[in-house]
Formats: sequence, structure tokens, C-alpha cells
Amino acid sequence: MNLQSLRHSCAHVLAAAVKGLYPKTKLGIGPAIADGFYYDFQREKPFSLEELAKIEKKMRQLINKNDRFEKEVLTEPQARKLFKKLKEPFKLELLEDISEKEISIYHSGKFLDLCRGPHVTSTGEIKFFKLLSVAGAYWRGNENNPMLQRIYGSCFLSEKELKNYLHLKAEAKKRDHRILGPKLGLFSFSEEVGPGLVLYHHKGALLRSLIEDYEKKEHLQRGYQLAVGPHILKSNIWIRSGHYDYYKNSMYIFKIEGQEYAIKPMNCPAHMLIYKSTTRSWRDLPLRLFELGTVYRHEKSGVLHGLLRLRGFTQDDAHIFCSPQQLNEEIVGVLNFVQQALDDFGFQNFSVELSTRPHKYTGKDEDWTMARVALEKALEAKGWRYEVNEGEGAFYGPKIDIKLKDALGRFWQCATIQCDFALPERFDLEYIGKDGKAHRPVMLHRVILGSLERFMGALIEHYAGAFPVWLAPLQVMVIPITDEQRDYANEVERTLKKNGIRAQLNARSEPMQKRIRSAQTEKIPYMLVVGAREEDKKEIAVRARAGGEQGVAKIEEFIKKIKEEIEQKK
Repeated sequence: MNLQSLRHSCAHVLAAAVKGLYPKTKLGIGPAIADGFYYDFQREKPFSLEELAKIEKKMRQLINKNDRFEKEVLTEPQARKLFKKLKEPFKLELLEDISEKEISIYHSGKFLDLCRGPHVTSTGEIKFFKLLSVAGAYWRGNENNPMLQRIYGSCFLSEKELKNYLHLKAEAKKRDHRILGPKLGLFSFSEEVGPGLVLYHHKGALLRSLIEDYEKKEHLQRGYQLAVGPHILKSNIWIRSGHYDYYKNSMYIFKIEGQEYAIKPMNCPAHMLIYKSTTRSWRDLPLRLFELGTVYRHEKSGVLHGLLRLRGFTQDDAHIFCSPQQLNEEIVGVLNFVQQALDDFGFQNFSVELSTRPHKYTGKDEDWTMARVALEKALEAKGWRYEVNEGEGAFYGPKIDIKLKDALGRFWQCATIQCDFALPERFDLEYIGKDGKAHRPVMLHRVILGSLERFMGALIEHYAGAFPVWLAPLQVMVIPITDEQRDYANEVERTLKKNGIRAQLNARSEPMQKRIRSAQTEKIPYMLVVGAREEDKKEIAVRARAGGEQGVAKIEEFIKKIKEEIEQKK
């Protein structure tokens, strides 16, 4: 049995149940998706969670009837007459976009729907499903169209698969960065500021700074040079790069003294101008320019999603200018960098995709072929398996996408490597070769972690907010048992800070156990409890976030241990 057909059939049963319970509801579409299905409905009253349970019960009743899915073929006029009679305006609109002379509909019991299929044989084959949630969705994804209600569900071939999926979904909910971020004091959003724009609180800003420090150190060690471009550039630059034609609707454009400018959605034009600012020799190549560049894109409010989809975000963006002969080595170097970074941040598994020339592109066909071959050879040199996404490359070149796999088995977009012959041509970039003649460099666009915000969202959910010691904004909480140990606790805190440990004293007038629970709730890796006995012996009682009591130790011993964990990125 095909899982996609099963899920699509379950979406039909969902629509049949809704129409049975609420006949005035209008039908949208109901496809199978990656982990389930959905169906869009137009109804004046929003669906409640109680109604979802009622709909699910009705679905089971329909499934128990074991009605066959039967296909019927109509002419376009017959189909239009049918759905006009049924008063289904969205189905009539869909018919306008169907060019086939024969229109297929599927029946199951008294319900029918406009559909190409395929379906399972009968409703009785649908056994293991669950309705999950309701969300708003514009008809056909266009904000100028009516807002519909989308009911999501999932369906599997076995009860075990469904239970595993629901378990993972429950775990994902616990790890949701949109909940944990504000709860842990990392970040927040404000309607006063505007959607898709992040406010970093102390701990979140510190976590971001730790990631930025890692990035700068690792890039400098690998021969990258730091660069910083302006946040606004004249529109002529974006017209020259091609971004204006391809991304204008996603750009913030304005005028100053009659001159049109745009806030940067990308960092590459500024880096090309830096390259072009002086004469370059073959001895200067490869030239690797790196910038933690903040960019802004006009995303629709309906697609914004916590840290994962924003209007303002920062990329660990770099552009490598090299000769065609250096191309393969540079791509392999980037792949090695990505592998090391993912390992350091605790992501052991990832997937790789190669995206090729899209329908709308710029540049010469022979350059596109050379770029694709270079990416393929680099992947083969690494021995990495990859999937090919035909036609999904950037408008200026093919690309490699690397998606990290988190603790729940979910994939997150991370690194990207794009091979570009076109933009160096547009900006007339050159270097003087060994032969004394001018040559055109090749340009690699690449990110390692990608958007820092998206990566932070992935980190929060991967670790459920319990970051490894080296990334924890607060590494140690010092807790005196009574006020009499406050001075000694202050001494312990100062000693930790002098040794570069991020520590804080909690001497609030609360019971010790409550302060310990507070530190655990904040997911702080270590708690150092000091009482009269510890003060007398100049020791500390160590408690770990995972593992509880670790025994008593000298402060020097603890500092040595935690420094080793930080060094090993544990």
C-alpha cells in the first residue's frame, strides 16, 4: 500500500466528515504532505479542539463503512455544472486552471471531490490516523485571497508508526524554541517592534556572541579575511548583480535625495566591490572574505516562524574568489569546515543535496556545466552521498545544501555552497595570471551554519535548551545554604569568573532546594552548593544538571574539570 495514497485518501475522509457535520462548509484542497495530510475549509466559525475530536469520531464512522473510492471521468462542462450545483466556489476556481478535456472526480459513499487520485481501494484500509491541529491558510497561498481553515492530520501504515510519530511530535512541542527561548530568557518578539524582528535578551545575546566568537576564530584559522559591507546600497548595484530582477519583491527599497537605495538582502555585492577595489594577482588567490552580515528580506507575515523565518537575520557569509584550477580544493575545504562545525556543535548526522540549473538563470551554459562538475567532484572526494534537485539551483549557479539532523531526527537547513561564474562576469572581476594577462576568477558563495538565528533555533530544540557547558550562557550557579556562607559563596563566584567561567550567585531569601530547582529549570549545567562544612574546608558540593550530586571537591579541581569540558566542547 502506498503511504501517500493512504494519506490523500484520509484527507478525503476528513473532508467527507466535515461536510457531514457542517454541510455549509466550503471545500478547498486536501493533499498528502511529508508527514501526513491537510484539508482547507471555509467556515465562518473557527474549528475548536473539541470539534476536531468530533470530526475524528465521524471519520472513524465513515471508515467503518468501508466505502470504495471510485473514479468518475467528466467533461469540463459537466464538472463545472456539478460543482456549481454543489455550491463549491473553490472547486470551480480550480477547474479554470485544468487544461485536460477529461476531469476526474472520486466518490466514497455519498461524498465526492475533484481529484486526480490515486487512492486506496476503500476507506476501510485507513486505520491509523490522528487529527493534529488547525491553522489559518490563505487560499492558494495568496494573501489577497480568502483566509481558510487548515486541519492537519497524520496517517500511517501501522499503529506503531503512528505512536512513534505522535511521541516525536510531543517531544518537539516540549523543545519548541518559540516557547523555550522566552522561558529561558534568550529572546522575545514584540508587536511594537514588528513581526520577524528579534529582541535578544542577556542570555540570548551571550549565546549568539559565543557562536560568533567560534565563527571568527575558525574562519581566521582557515585563512579567511574579515569584511564588513554597508546595510544599504544604491539600487544600481542590485540591478547589476541581478538581485533586483530576481528578488525585488523581497527587498526594502527607498529613496534618499532622489537616489534609490535598497537594504541589503544579500552580502555578495559589497564583497565583490571589495575585491575590485585594487588590482589582484594570481598570488592573491584564493581570496576568502568573511562577514557576519545582517540582511533584511520582505517576508510575508504568514510565513514567519520564530527564529527559523525572519525579516532580519545574520548570515555567516563568505565569498571565495579563486581560479578555476583552485575550485575543487576550495569546495572540499568548505565541506571539511562544515563537517567540523557540525561536530563541534553536537550534530553528528546530516544530509546533502546538489541543486542544478533552474529554468530562469544567468550566465553561460558551459560555465554552469563546469560549476556543477566541480561540486560533484568535491562531494565524491569527500565520499558523501547526495540527492540531486534538478532545477533548484540559485539563478547564478548550482549549489550544495547541507541539512543537519537533530536529536529528534528532524532536518534543518544549514550550510550552502554556491558556485558562481556569472557575477564575476557582471562585475568585471579580474586577476593577473602568471602569463601577465587578465583572467576572470570564479566565486564561491558559502555559509557554514547559515542564518545564526535559524541555527540558534535548531540548537535550542536539539538540546531542549540544556546546552553543553561550552555554549551555556550561564555555566555555574553558586548557592549558599544560609546567609552565613554568602561571603564564601561570593569568593567562589569571583574565583570562577577570574578563570573565565560564567558564574552567578543566587543568595535569594528562599529555601536552598527551591534555588536548586530554579537552576535546574534554567538548565544551568552545574550548581555549587556551599554550607558551613564546605566553607571550613574551602570546598564546594557539586551538583550536575544531569546526574545530580557529584560529591565534594576543591574549587581548583572543579575549575580544571569544567575547563576540560569547555575545551572538548562537551
